[in-house]
Amino acid sequence: MNLPKVLLASESPRRKFLLEEAGVEFRQMSPKVVETLPEDMEVDKIPEHLAQLKAQSLLDERRDGEVILAADSIVVISGELLGKPKDKEDAKETLKRLSGRSHQVITGLCMITQKGSWHQSEVSEVIMADLSDEEVDYYVERCVPLDKAGSYGIQEWLGLCRVSRIEGTYSNIMGLPMYTVYEMLKKVE
Repeated sequence: MNLPKVLLASESPRRKFLLEEAGVEFRQMSPKVVETLPEDMEVDKIPEHLAQLKAQSLLDERRDGEVILAADSIVVISGELLGKPKDKEDAKETLKRLSGRSHQVITGLCMITQKGSWHQSEVSEVIMADLSDEEVDYYVERCVPLDKAGSYGIQEWLGLCRVSRIEGTYSNIMGLPMYTVYEMLKKVE
């Protein structure tokens, strides 16, 4: 495949894994940005806004021929943003809120090339089965999901055994919608 080299504006091991599996040549850098939001921003616009800030923060780091790729994912339930948990107890409370309900994972993307930039969001719907207290405790103690929006990873025990259905792409729920990323990379000249 003749895809451009990517500067991934993320230290996420999940995004790294997805790009590696797709055979994309890339390097990673942590974005140099403070994640601030306008007060009146609609929840579903947040990830795309943050992805743009992350990508723009690495403009001076881009090498010839590289495209900058940034992403930001959020979890939303009933219109409310669920961020990363503060600690294990917060993670357990979040998982109890998700139990037996559907929620959305929204990932915003931004790609900057020599000729311009593109940005968009992708939404996946996740249906979580009813979770017992024992299952919540088991998951939080075993997987320690403190670095994940919504307090869980789709690729871990909870996602494998207690997510009853998804609408959208699995890779979007992991943090990088690879179908969309691949299509964007193919269009770069």
